[in-house]
Amino acid sequence: MADRRLENRAVPSGQLRWKEEEMGELDPTAGDEKKPKRNKYAFGCAILASMTSILLGYDVGVMSGAAIYIKEDLKVSDVQIEVLAGIINLYSLAGSAAAGRTSDWIGRRYTIVFAAAIFFAGAILMGFATNYSFLMFGRFVAGIGVGYALMIAPVYTAEVSPASSRGFLTSFPEVFINTGVLLGYISNYAFSKLPLHLGWRFMLGVGAIPSVFLAIGVLAMPESPRWLVMQGRLGDAIRVLNKTSDSKAEAQLRLADIKAAAGIPETCTDDVVSIPKRPHNEAVWRELLIHPTPSVRHILVAGIGIHFFQQSSGIDAVVLYSPRIFEKAGITNDTDKLLATVAVGFSKTVFILVATFLLDKIGRRPLLLTSVGGMITSLLLLAISMTVIDNSDQKLIWAVALAIAAVLAFVGFFSIGLGPIAWVYSSEIFPLRLRAQGCSMGVAMNRVTSGVISMTFISLYKAITISGAFFLFAGIASMAWVFFYTLLPETHGKNLEEVEALFGSFFKWRSANRELKKKGENGQIEMGVNGQN
Repeated sequence: MADRRLENRAVPSGQLRWKEEEMGELDPTAGDEKKPKRNKYAFGCAILASMTSILLGYDVGVMSGAAIYIKEDLKVSDVQIEVLAGIINLYSLAGSAAAGRTSDWIGRRYTIVFAAAIFFAGAILMGFATNYSFLMFGRFVAGIGVGYALMIAPVYTAEVSPASSRGFLTSFPEVFINTGVLLGYISNYAFSKLPLHLGWRFMLGVGAIPSVFLAIGVLAMPESPRWLVMQGRLGDAIRVLNKTSDSKAEAQLRLADIKAAAGIPETCTDDVVSIPKRPHNEAVWRELLIHPTPSVRHILVAGIGIHFFQQSSGIDAVVLYSPRIFEKAGITNDTDKLLATVAVGFSKTVFILVATFLLDKIGRRPLLLTSVGGMITSLLLLAISMTVIDNSDQKLIWAVALAIAAVLAFVGFFSIGLGPIAWVYSSEIFPLRLRAQGCSMGVAMNRVTSGVISMTFISLYKAITISGAFFLFAGIASMAWVFFYTLLPETHGKNLEEVEALFGSFFKWRSANRELKKKGENGQIEMGVNGQN
């Protein structure tokens, strides 16, 4: 279908020869079509951009262990600890709210550098904190950087990736979040033997190191082709697209789609064009929130909903408070608790790597529904095992083992589906004109929900017991499964600018999907007939 669309487009005469050669290679009558190899340049760009997510992962992972020593050293209460641990998610709202406008102003690449610089300052401040208030200020600065990083990494990766590997590459931010969590857990264990007043400060302070390498590495990346087109720099955009696409034909197709979304005539081939400016913020927010089309409304519900359920199912409670969960399960030694949390980080990292190779092979929906189903089962087993432990007068080894296995299974199932897909899905469903602001709204929902869960988990399990908390999370995860099954269409294999056609009918999206498939089949038949003629 893509080839037929490219044939029908006007192509400058200077490009006619390569166009015909490229079409000949892709024509089904010209011989066996080879599957394009994975684009190594796009792969490298996605890795560098996604490394910003290490910042959040490290902060979440390291705080789980550092909190043990902060409480003892600074003599603070459980309520202060849960506020300290979770508040960075609310602080990051300021960063994510500003990231959309900033990335449209200075570009995606320099926004990543800006995020790394802010987090560097926050990590240094936390490492040198002398009291609780100073530590909270460092958390605020780091939170701004986290908000920027969370919004910009999936947006840049989606915009630079070819359609054949978009899911694989766009899942990288979640891969690096998990890598950061694992590094944070390892840091906890590595510095736990230092004197009390130094250990937690080293744990938090060394988080500045990755941001330095990140800021330097990002300078080697190209700018997003979609941002370049929105600035009228068509010549620069096609050069980036030629490097990040699987073929020149695909590069031209992607350019034509972006030009159409930006309101640039398809026949325009100038290197630099003038883009009419409009009141950006007002127009975008009006279209998103005040006068959305049915399609945009459906996209908004799906994009915000998937982020809400990703966090409300309790993943940050498990990751952030895993030492407390293991203590409740019967592990009392601090070193053993930290070693058990390293196992949690290892499970998350292994399964997210598996997910990256499955996203573009079996699609978003099968992975998502399987993932959430496994999370529900794991949460129920964890709740049941904790109930048994709480009501037993002696230590039951099988219940302790079941609790540990359930925690590892929960983070594994999360990482194989809901974890990466929330970022992949939300970054690919918003139209170009709304993408930066739409994704920032998704990140805002993600961080608010995470912050609420993180700052209330200790109080919650004290009020309804820890098993009651996990029964509650299992109920929320069950609601998530129903939401995903009924409202989220499959986007695997769809062009970014064509995904919008799947939305708008809410519960009847399956009929729109059938129409899209029918058009694709008709297009392939036409192409075959034209090739024979």
